[in-house]
Amino acid sequence: MDPTLLVVVVVATALVFDFTNGFHDTANAMATSIATGALRPRTATALSAVLNLAGAFLSIEVAKTISSGLVDDSKVGPAIVFGGLIGAIVWNLFTWFVGLPSSSSHALFGGLIGATWVAAGSGSVHFSKIVEKVLVPAAASPVIAGVVAMAVTYLVYRVIRAKRGGRAGTGFRAGQIVSASLVSLAHGTNDAQKTMGIITLTLVTSGHLAPGSAPPTWVILSAALALALGTYLGGWRITHTLGKGLTDIEGPQGFAAQTSSAAVILVSSHLGFPLSTTHVCSGGVLGSGLGRREAPVRWGLAGRMVIAWLFTLPAAAVVGAIAGKFASMGSAGTIGVGVVGIGFGIGIYLLSRRKPITAHSFTVPEPTPPDHDGRSRLSV
Repeated sequence: MDPTLLVVVVVATALVFDFTNGFHDTANAMATSIATGALRPRTATALSAVLNLAGAFLSIEVAKTISSGLVDDSKVGPAIVFGGLIGAIVWNLFTWFVGLPSSSSHALFGGLIGATWVAAGSGSVHFSKIVEKVLVPAAASPVIAGVVAMAVTYLVYRVIRAKRGGRAGTGFRAGQIVSASLVSLAHGTNDAQKTMGIITLTLVTSGHLAPGSAPPTWVILSAALALALGTYLGGWRITHTLGKGLTDIEGPQGFAAQTSSAAVILVSSHLGFPLSTTHVCSGGVLGSGLGRREAPVRWGLAGRMVIAWLFTLPAAAVVGAIAGKFASMGSAGTIGVGVVGIGFGIGIYLLSRRKPITAHSFTVPEPTPPDHDGRSRLSV
């Protein structure tokens, strides 16, 4: 395959991954707002898409980490990157189909690591950087977000019960719109950069950019647009799991979970940590459930999510390793990997249509009528 054509194929595949990242992670920002009725489903995804687009232009620190920190760019070619992307896309589509909020970021890292390791040797993978920049933040970020959300939720309900006798107005719904917007902005800042980093790595390995280069403007814009488009279409299966599955969410909880998650993501993006927004937001939702004593926490689902998190990186690495090995064998291998990837995507889509979950699958709760004293009861 012509080297320039291969680069075009890899860039296009990276944008496809970015698109799947968008609809896979829509729930991170908007699941709680949709669940409480603060935003209607289509309004939520449109707002999230716009803010994802804007957030992509705020920083490039995460992109630099991926393009020059995780693997040795002198030993990696576009075909290997292509194999890694296929591994990430396959895992994203599978977990979306079963409705599990796994990490698109870890799917990407796993696919890239597996493809690089098999095709170029273990010495091409910077394991110390992976531990520092990926594994440690992956373990710490959901715990931090969960603890903060639990504390904030507990304090908010203490104030509500002390001052209003257990009642709250619609102020938290308005607050949720602001906090959901912050999460969307943070998601765009962190996740769009991962695709920027992959495309930049491809351009460096193909000789189109010098090692250590920052993402060109067209890379930033294209990654932002692909992420925003995927976000707008909405990953309703995962939104249903995160908004209704882990715990029953009320307005104050949603506000606490989203604000805590946004803070963790924005700080990490500034430090160049490509963490999983899925892990952070899931930890925030779970923490908000623990912070409200009456809220049921469905530990069985939480356990299945954690298992999916643990399997994400190695599972994507295995698929990426297989795809990368075949893609590195030449044009026939690259085309074969592409055909299999497209076939898998079509198959998942057709299976999902048997029992679709769409924006219409969500019933939006109506505001609770006011009591005789003119104050509305605690609304969700």
